[in-house]
Amino acid sequence: MKAIVDCNCFYAACERLFQPSLHGKPVVVLSNNDGCIVSRSDEAKALGIKMAGPYYQHKKEIEENNIAVFSSNYYLYGDMSWRVMETLRRHSPHVEVYSVDESFLDLTGIAENKLLEYSFFLKQTTEMWTGIPVSIGVAPTKVLSKVANKLAKKDKAGTKGVMILHTPEQQKKALQNIAIEEIWGVGSASAKKLRMHNINTGWDLRNMGAGWARKNLGGVVGVRLIKELRGESCIEMKTALETKKIIGTSRMFGKPVYELKEIKEAVATYVTRVAEKLRRQKSAATTITVFLVTNNYSNAYEYKPARSSLYSILLFATSATNLLIAHAMPLVEGLYKEGNKYIKAGVIVNDIVPEDAIQFNLFAKVVHSNEKVLMETIDNINFGIRNDLLKFASLGTKTGWNMRQDKKSQLYTTRWEELVNVR
Repeated sequence: MKAIVDCNCFYAACERLFQPSLHGKPVVVLSNNDGCIVSRSDEAKALGIKMAGPYYQHKKEIEENNIAVFSSNYYLYGDMSWRVMETLRRHSPHVEVYSVDESFLDLTGIAENKLLEYSFFLKQTTEMWTGIPVSIGVAPTKVLSKVANKLAKKDKAGTKGVMILHTPEQQKKALQNIAIEEIWGVGSASAKKLRMHNINTGWDLRNMGAGWARKNLGGVVGVRLIKELRGESCIEMKTALETKKIIGTSRMFGKPVYELKEIKEAVATYVTRVAEKLRRQKSAATTITVFLVTNNYSNAYEYKPARSSLYSILLFATSATNLLIAHAMPLVEGLYKEGNKYIKAGVIVNDIVPEDAIQFNLFAKVVHSNEKVLMETIDNINFGIRNDLLKFASLGTKTGWNMRQDKKSQLYTTRWEELVNVR
């Protein structure tokens, strides 16, 4: 049996955790630059606040209903996610982190008559240790466990946040009560196509043949989906964290940027993030790409973004921030055109190799081992004390291009000066 543990309204739950006065009240969290609504408490959902709806469109009803609004606080959410996942690892030998607020668990060894008891124990322990409410779905396959989880969240009062789909009868009833759009792996375009074939529920899809799935649902992927709905496990639990073959970082600017200096500072910042990710997985990259996005619209109703990019192949693979910045800056200069209105920038590295398998170039400048020591020292200080406490001068000191976060809460768990006050 497999379980999926899903944090309820995760971003909103993180905000309410440190502001108890918001419990039972509507809360929404906004996306980058405070653009769209990306998390809603149940109370906000009940008021009709739509997921992914632009903030400005809902601003009037948000103010009228006294809904608490927060900018995304990614350091807080990342830390709380880590705490939830670590709690799960304490109680399950195999945890696959699927997203910032979801994890699959392997429940092999748990007796059938103990599944419900164990799931409630896991739910109560996670909520007690972290303060984040969760829902749990358990079934023989990943797809069925996602179905169980969805139904558990739909009827929190009846299920108390836990649903087990162990028997064929339980699975049939669940699949008959879930719309095709809600099946994990069925996108909006596929759902529309399926409804044209009079396939409206998970049960309808489960009863389709392998030949039909191969023809109409993307070949092997569709066959695998139907087998999972029938209780035949085809999507296995992933083991260790996979080494990424491509790593990137990009952000929309908080305001349009025109100056080359500011764009260089932004790109240097993104290179720093990419280099940190490389070092965390003990890798180095051979190719770096920089892209810029412009939007030279003439009025507020036009939106015509244009993206341009350049790449550079390094003489040897590296994860050193300073070396990657040195290769990125000429690319920015090559892309920049005076007078353009820049709204976004990004950095991507690929051709990634393990750091202990770097092939050095005979004609390249010798890299001394103290460079690696320097990077490790910077990482240890920044991760252990405060992000960007130590940084390269090319990142700048005043970042007017940073994304807008006008309603961001405190870093309650990662900054000494922002710890919550208890009186």
